[in-house]
Amino acid sequence: MSEPFAVRVTVRGYETDSLGHLNQSVYLQYAEHARWCMLQEAGVGQSELLSKGIGPVALETTIRYLRELRAGDEVDVTCAFEWGEGKTYRVVQTIRKTDGTVAAEVTGVGGLLDLEERRLLADPQGRFRALAGRPELFGL
Repeated sequence: MSEPFAVRVTVRGYETDSLGHLNQSVYLQYAEHARWCMLQEAGVGQSELLSKGIGPVALETTIRYLRELRAGDEVDVTCAFEWGEGKTYRVVQTIRKTDGTVAAEVTGVGGLLDLEERRLLADPQGRFRALAGRPELFGL
C-alpha cells in the first residue's frame, strides 16, 4: 500500500491561542484543507462536484490531540479514504510534525450529498472513481 496523500502546513502565529498552542478549531481547518487538496489533486475539484450537483459532507469528526503545536511548526497532514458498504466512507488523517511526532489524529465519516434532493447518494466509492482522474489517491 502506498503512502497516503499529504500536504505540508506551517502553523501561523494568529492560529494560536493565549497559551501559544495551535487553537483546537484550526486542527479541523488543516484536515479540511488536506481533504480539498487531495480531491483537487485527484481531479475532483469543487467546480466539478457542483456541476454534477453533488458535494461531500462531513457527518462525524473525531480529533485526538496528542502533542502541542506552536507557531512556526511545520506539519504534514495526511488524508486517506476507507471504503465500506453503503452511503458513507471514513477519512483517516494524521497531523505529524516533520520530526515524525504525531500531533493529532482526525477521523471522520462522510458522504456525498445530492445538492437538489438533500440526500446522501448511494455508492460514493463508485462516484469518486468515475469522477477522479487519479482514483488511486482515493485508494481505488
